[in-house]
Amino acid sequence: MDLNNKFQNMSSDSDSKSSSLNSKVEQESIPENVVSSRSDDPPLLPGEKVQGVARDVTYLCPFSGPARGWLSVTNYKLYFKSLERDTQLVIEVPLGVVSRVEKVGGQSSRGENSYGIELFCKDMRNLRFGHKQENHSRRNVFEKLQQYAFPLSHSIPLFAFEYTETFPENGWNVYEPMAELKRMGVPNDTWHITKLNDGYDLCETYPAILAVPAGATDEIIRNAAAFRSRGRIPVLSWLHSESQATITRASQPLVGVGGKRCRDDERYTQLIVDANAQSHKLYIMDARPSANAIANKAKGGGYEPEDAYQNAELIFLDIHNIHVMRESLRKLKEICFPNIDETKWLSGIESTYWLKHIKCILAGACRIVDKVENHKTSVLVHCSDGWDRTAQLTALAMVLLDPYYRTIKGFEVLIEKEWLSFGHKFQHRIGHGDDHHSDADRSPVFLQFIDCVWQVTCMFPNAFEFNELFLITIVDHLYSCRFGTFLFNSEKERLQKEVKQKTVSLWSYINSDLDLYKNPLYWPQQHALEPVASLRYIKMWKGLYCRWNPSMRPQEPIYQRTRELLHMKTQLMKISDDYRRELKHKASRNTSTTNRLTSPIHI
Repeated sequence: MDLNNKFQNMSSDSDSKSSSLNSKVEQESIPENVVSSRSDDPPLLPGEKVQGVARDVTYLCPFSGPARGWLSVTNYKLYFKSLERDTQLVIEVPLGVVSRVEKVGGQSSRGENSYGIELFCKDMRNLRFGHKQENHSRRNVFEKLQQYAFPLSHSIPLFAFEYTETFPENGWNVYEPMAELKRMGVPNDTWHITKLNDGYDLCETYPAILAVPAGATDEIIRNAAAFRSRGRIPVLSWLHSESQATITRASQPLVGVGGKRCRDDERYTQLIVDANAQSHKLYIMDARPSANAIANKAKGGGYEPEDAYQNAELIFLDIHNIHVMRESLRKLKEICFPNIDETKWLSGIESTYWLKHIKCILAGACRIVDKVENHKTSVLVHCSDGWDRTAQLTALAMVLLDPYYRTIKGFEVLIEKEWLSFGHKFQHRIGHGDDHHSDADRSPVFLQFIDCVWQVTCMFPNAFEFNELFLITIVDHLYSCRFGTFLFNSEKERLQKEVKQKTVSLWSYINSDLDLYKNPLYWPQQHALEPVASLRYIKMWKGLYCRWNPSMRPQEPIYQRTRELLHMKTQLMKISDDYRRELKHKASRNTSTTNRLTSPIHI
C-alpha cells in the first residue's frame, strides 16, 4: 500500500472513531459548569454519600435564566438537576471549591426566587439557588453545605480521606527524592546529601532529604539555619549538568535593624559560590520589592548586605506579597463573572494588575535562567520565608531550563519537589475545608505559577508534552479536596496525617488516562527556553478564568480535536517507521546483490 492510501485510510479511521474516542472527554473532562445528564440520581464516587436532598429548587443561571429542579448535597459535591426535559441542566460543584455560603433573603422576602442560598467559589464563579419559603428546604441544605464544604471547621474529615477509588498507577510513587537528585548528578564532589533534617528538627517546613555544599559541616548548617527565617537555609533546587551552576533556595537572613551578621551563614554562602568552578560570583535574587525587604528589617528580617557576602550581588525582583495578589484576583473575578463588559474588557483587565504580576514573576524567572544558562553563574533565590514567591521563581526557572520538567511526569515531580516537599502552605493559601474565607493567609500563589507556565506553553507550543487541560485539571483539584496531593502545609504534616496511606494522589488519576493531557504538537527540545516577559505577549487565560461564561467557550470541542490529532500523529509515526524499515531492507538487499556481482568468480 502506498503512502497516500495509508494516509486516507488513517484519516477516515480517525473520523469514524472520533465520537467513541472523545465522548468521555467531552462529558467528564472538559471543566464545564453545566453538562447534560440522563440519570435521575446523582452519580457518586467511591466513598461519596448523599447527605441531603431538596426538591423544587431554582437555579438562577446568569446566562440562560431560572431553571427549576432538585438539589443534592453529598460529602463531596453539590449536584443540581433541572426538571425541564427540553433543556435539562446538571451542575456539579466539588464542595472544596466553595469559599463561602450565604443565605439570601429572609422571612419578609417577596418576589419569586428572592429567598435562597448563594455560593461563592474559589474558581471565579458564584452560584445562586432559590428556595420556596413554605417547604423549609433551605435550612437543611444550608446546614449540609456548611458542614461538608468546611468539614475541618465541623470536625469532619476532608473528602480525600473518604474517597476510595483505585487506579492502575500509584501516583505517590511519581516523586522519589533520591532518584531526582541522582538524575541531576547529586551527590558529587561539590554537593552531598544530608539527613540532618531527618526528623524535621533543623527546619520543620523543609523535606527530610536535603542537598547542601559538600564542604558544609553539620555545625555550619545548624548555625546558618538559626540565622535564616524559619530555619530555611540555602539548599539545592537544581544543578546544571554541564556548567555545574546551581539554583538554590532559602528564606531571608535575620539581619534586623541592628545589621546582625552570622559568619557561618556567610561561609555557607561562599561554599555555594565555590561549588561552581565556572564562576566566582553568586547572584542573590530577592523576590521582594526593595522597600518591602527594607521594611522587613524592622521585624527582624532583611537581606544580605554585600559587604558581608563579598562575592554576592543582590537583585530585587519587585514581586508583591500575598495580600496584593489576593486583591488582584478578587478584581479579576469581578470582571470575569458573571457578566463581561465588552466595552471595558481591556481596561478592566489592566485595572486588576493581574497580568502585570504574571509578567513580574515570569521576568524574574527569566533573569535567573539568563544568569544560570548564559553566564554559568549560580543563583540563590529567596523572599521573606521562602515558600511563596521563592517557589514560583525556582519552579518556573526549572521549567525553562530543564526539558524534563516540560514532560507530564517531570512537571508532576517539579510540583512534588519545589512546592510540596519544600513547604508551600497549601492549607493556609487555599483554605482547604475551613470556613475562614476572609483569612489574610489566603492567596493565589500556586495559581499564578500555573498561569505563568500556561503563558510559556503559548509562546513555545511544541516544547511541552502536556496540554491546557492538564494545567486546568491541576487547578481544579487544587481546590476540590478529592485527592490528598495538595492537602496540608508541609511534608512533615502530610507524614503525620498519613496522607500517602489514607488518600489517593492526583497523579494516580491523571496518569491513568495520559492521552487526555498530551499535547499533539509536542516535539522534545533540549535547549533552555527564553520567553519574552512583556505585556505585549502575556495574555488573559480565558480558558481558565472565563470558562463558566458560555459566550467565551471555543466553538469547536478542542479536547476532542486534540485526541484526534494524537491518534493521527501515532498512525503517521507508525507509517514513517514502516517506510524507514522498508528502505533499510531495500538498501541492505541492494548491498548484498552488489557484493555478489563484484565478487571474484572461481571456475
